[in-house]
Amino acid sequence: MTTVNRDSGGFQSAELVTVGRITAVYGVRGWVKVHSYTEPMDNILQFGQWWLQGQGGWEPLEIDRGRRHGKGLIAHIEGVDDREVAARYCQRDIAIRRDAMPQLQEGEFYWHQLQGLRVISRFDGREQDFGTVIRMMETGANDVLVVRGGEDGRERLIPYLPGEFVTDIDLDAGVITVAWDPSF
Repeated sequence: MTTVNRDSGGFQSAELVTVGRITAVYGVRGWVKVHSYTEPMDNILQFGQWWLQGQGGWEPLEIDRGRRHGKGLIAHIEGVDDREVAARYCQRDIAIRRDAMPQLQEGEFYWHQLQGLRVISRFDGREQDFGTVIRMMETGANDVLVVRGGEDGRERLIPYLPGEFVTDIDLDAGVITVAWDPSF
């Protein structure tokens, strides 16, 4: 059972998608380092409204500037010009509203849409329940579904290659069908 908290914005946290994390302060004037889960990484800066995970739920956060810095990102929190105040925002997740995310083309999916789906393998005329997608992983060559549970309780790493190993994704039914050898 999933518990859904309400935030100060009056909507359910289920309407939010985590897109990054504030990791550390940068400098002395209210800038913070941001670890982005978006691709490309600086897409996180395009969202006008961020929500920051707090002890009481999600809180709105405004960023007035942001940019690439080295191999990462930095952002300035609106109204914060002090390092100590900026430190209060560190080590907290950043989310955006689902309805703020760009529409995808047919056959494209966001990672959050795949997480939690049941995975069924149809291989060599046999069908086996592999469990559910617990997370996605980026490997460089291709993304990977991390699947756990199912009939044998194992954890499997299945390359996310639609048309090759991933044969069907049915969001309405909550099922991903794969052509994957159960012995792997």
